[in-house]
Amino acid sequence: MGTTKAPYRKPAPDEQQVLREMSVRLVRPQEVARFNQLLKTHHYLHRAQLVGEHLRYVVVWQGQWLALAAWSSAALHLAARDQFIGWSEEQRRCRLPLVVNNSRLCVLPACHYPNLVSRFMKLMLSRLSADWQAAWNHPVALAESFIDPQVFRGTAYKASGWSPLGETSGWKRSAVDFYERHDRPKQLWVRELVKRAGVKLRQPELPAEWASAVRQIPPRCTAKVEEIRSLMDQLAQDVPEFRSKRALAYPVAGMLVLIAMAMFSGVTKGYDDLAAYAATLSQGQLRALRFRLDQQGRVRCPKRTSFVRVLEGVDAAAVERVLLRWQAQQLGPVQDRLVIFDGKRHRHAGVDTVSAVSGSGRWLGSVVVPADTNEITAARDLIARLDLVGKVVTADAAHTQTETSQLILFEGGGDYALTVKENQKEMVQTLTTLLTEQRFSPSAHAAHPCGDARTQSRAAGDPGAGLSGSDPRASGLPGGAHDCQAPPPDPPERQKDDRTRLPHHQPHA
Repeated sequence: MGTTKAPYRKPAPDEQQVLREMSVRLVRPQEVARFNQLLKTHHYLHRAQLVGEHLRYVVVWQGQWLALAAWSSAALHLAARDQFIGWSEEQRRCRLPLVVNNSRLCVLPACHYPNLVSRFMKLMLSRLSADWQAAWNHPVALAESFIDPQVFRGTAYKASGWSPLGETSGWKRSAVDFYERHDRPKQLWVRELVKRAGVKLRQPELPAEWASAVRQIPPRCTAKVEEIRSLMDQLAQDVPEFRSKRALAYPVAGMLVLIAMAMFSGVTKGYDDLAAYAATLSQGQLRALRFRLDQQGRVRCPKRTSFVRVLEGVDAAAVERVLLRWQAQQLGPVQDRLVIFDGKRHRHAGVDTVSAVSGSGRWLGSVVVPADTNEITAARDLIARLDLVGKVVTADAAHTQTETSQLILFEGGGDYALTVKENQKEMVQTLTTLLTEQRFSPSAHAAHPCGDARTQSRAAGDPGAGLSGSDPRASGLPGGAHDCQAPPPDPPERQKDDRTRLPHHQPHA
């Protein structure tokens, strides 16, 4: 089993009998202590602790234990594995339970028979997913394992269909936020337990039978330190600090950046949700927010009360100006012409807001609905602040108001497409009348024989009669006499003259 290549030999007849008759089963609860002790004694790591979800297997022949194996939760971050799968960071966080780690594999002394490990691996992998389903209520699709090249060659894994992906970077986690180099990189091997498992793991939708493995994970901060500082600098410059210096363990600029990142991550349930999100930040991220150190030398993490004080006292208009300017620097100018207004009730904050977004979902501004007014009035205040020239504004039926449409059209210079519902009876009736085909002036009375909306009579005394360009045929418009009969055709020379005459506007009757 060492790095020196051992000569290959075929199993002896008695060893072949063991390979045929051996069985693989799960370790029973009363056998866990024995299993752990054997691992500590005979495995080169001399440790038996397993992480997260786990299973233990043993090879048995005629009551004798021949080999041991332990499986546990997959490693959180493995660049080679994640590149092999090709999934996104959020997919990795949600779907990692579908990957399992072969954390221990040990053949007991005097049991090193040829082909024992490959036989053990075949029997174990054939039942692993079903056993995991029974124990942890979800299957597994991909297996991973680490091999120390200074101790083993990985021959048994290769013979069992595993594939090497390269070496790890040689770091290990020593605390929640710290890693240290151990200068002993391991080889990473993987094996698909399901055909095309890697492809399926990165698909937008997982197979239905894997849905139980997807975990609901809370949002966490993924912003880089440089991104945090770019917004910090602008907020620190333009948003004044309103608290006393003795209370500045968490500067207002850092708190606002933290709140903005939380909103970007989908944190929407109030102060407690913000405090839980803040607890996911690393020490590096907290340092970038310029929070103070505690007595142990670690950067402090704000709690619920800190968020309450900041959000109740900060200048909201100043914050909005900075955020919109920073957004423009990051994304460039707004490209689409659509502006959408929408009101929301924030249950966990106890306030109503109206926000404007572009057609692509880009935030354009927000306003809080005062307690003594409503969403319609608040939307008008927001409309007055926006540049709507060349834009099309849309909103739900509550905003289909004359004053709102006039503000968009005449004050803002934009257009609108608003919804009208059946309960707005007067407006529905008005629109029904406007959209119905009608007679054009000077059409006759409905009882008149030529009172068709598509015809235009030329009565005696018509101010356009006899004027240049008044002939309906010359302009291409339909027309008719009082008796609804077509007049006689013009002479050929008149027709030729009409073809060369410049058009004129016919006066309205």
